Amino acid sequence: MGGARSGKSSFALNEAMKISGRKAYIATAQALDDEMKERIRKHKEERGADWDTFEEPLKVPEIIGEIKDKYSVIVLDCLTLWLSNLICGNIACSREIDDLVTVLKNSKLKTLNSKLFIVSNEVGMGIVPENELARSFRDIAGFLNQKAAEVADEVYLVTAGIPLKIKG
Repeated sequence: MGGARSGKSSFALNEAMKISGRKAYIATAQALDDEMKERIRKHKEERGADWDTFEEPLKVPEIIGEIKDKYSVIVLDCLTLWLSNLICGNIACSREIDDLVTVLKNSKLKTLNSKLFIVSNEVGMGIVPENELARSFRDIAGFLNQKAAEVADEVYLVTAGIPLKIKG
C-alpha cells in the first residue's frame, strides 16, 4: 500500500523477482488514452519477457482462481484501480470484494502454491474529498484495503520508495 507514485509497484516487482519460477502480472489498468497506452507499454517493457501479463480490469477474483496454481509468483497491480473500474462500470462492489476475499482466503489456506503480491493505493490519508463519488470511493477503498490486509501474511506501506512492514 502507498500513495500514488510512492514506489509500491516497484517494491512488489522487486520482491517478486527474487522468487524463481513462472511469474504472472495481473494488470487492472485500461489503455483508454494514448498516455495510458504508453504507461502500459513501458511497464511491460520494464517487467521483461519473464512475466506473463493478464490484462483484467474487472474479473480479478476469477483470474486469480484460474492462474493460482500455474505460477510461482503473481503480482496484482492495482487493487484500487480495479475498484475504480467496478465503480465506473456500475458493478456491485461489495459482492466483488467478497468474491476477492473468498478467493484469497481459499487460495491461501488450500491451493495457492504461488506467492501473491497485491498493490493498492492508500487514499484515506488526505483531506476529505468534496464530492460524494470521491468520498464513496475513498471509503470503499479503505474497506477493501482492510479486507485484503486481514487475509495477507505481510503488509507493507511504501512511502517515498521506502517500504515499512506494518504486518507480519
